Amino acid sequence: MNFKFSPKRARTAHADGAAFRISRLWAHDGAAENEISHLVDRTYPYRSARELRWHLAERFGLPVESVRLSRA
Repeated sequence: MNFKFSPKRARTAHADGAAFRISRLWAHDGAAENEISHLVDRTYPYRSARELRWHLAERFGLPVESVRLSRA
């Protein structure tokens, strides 16, 4: 599944290494694109796009290799 996300940079450096939070998130299947921001925790401090990819796979019950990410 393809996801496009709009990151929101952390205002200050965090001790845990957080780089961004999700501002908005969309899923698309080639024919349609739907905003799904409400389906994920946008307050979680992601350290990398790779970590976001793993979280999306877990959240939607998908194999990690089938999750593709791009930035908006």
